[in-house]
Amino acid sequence: MGMATVTRIGTQTGQDIQRDVLNELKWEPRVQPNEIGVAVKDGVVTLTGWVESYTKKWAAEEAAHRVGGVLAVANDIEVRLPSSAERTDADIAAAAIRALEWDAFVPVDKLDVTVSKGWVTLRGEVEWQYERQDAERVVRRLSGVRGVTNLITVKPRLTPTELKEKIEQALVRTAELDAQRITVEVQGSKVILKGTVRAWAEKEEAERAAWSAPGVPSVENRITISF
Repeated sequence: MGMATVTRIGTQTGQDIQRDVLNELKWEPRVQPNEIGVAVKDGVVTLTGWVESYTKKWAAEEAAHRVGGVLAVANDIEVRLPSSAERTDADIAAAAIRALEWDAFVPVDKLDVTVSKGWVTLRGEVEWQYERQDAERVVRRLSGVRGVTNLITVKPRLTPTELKEKIEQALVRTAELDAQRITVEVQGSKVILKGTVRAWAEKEEAERAAWSAPGVPSVENRITISF
């Protein structure tokens, strides 16, 4: 195993980092540390060995990234599926679609899933970074998956003016509301609702309408109720 032998004052040596990564792998319950080799050169950790699931390969990479002094991780761990976990690409694709449909955070209708030799590629557009991350997280734990390429893009958020217009349109579309009584302000990434309505249900309905506009990060409901 190659180790960096250059010692810089005040920084960790390759040996220090290697020891810390190996210790972190011992603490990672999804991985057997004896499955994985660790080499370090100039702060770059190379992981080698083989594991029987993509989840384990990913867990080892996450563990290495958690260690101080690690600048980058080259994940050369091989996924060798046991015969019991072998699945056809069609099976994996169907399972991936099902899993994405069941996940509350992922807009599956905006995604395309391709599977080739057990490797899943995700494409499409979402409005939130957490949706992009969640789609990958859901797919990478499926049995039979050898790897995941996440090509999902996050659409740029609307400008404050566009966002204000979208929310105002949503308020007008909502029959239960008198939209003229409500004003919409956008401050940075926050939407502020003001005005006066006649009932608590209207106040709640206004907030629901605001959340229904695309790219809304947070809503502060300052609407008052006047009976």
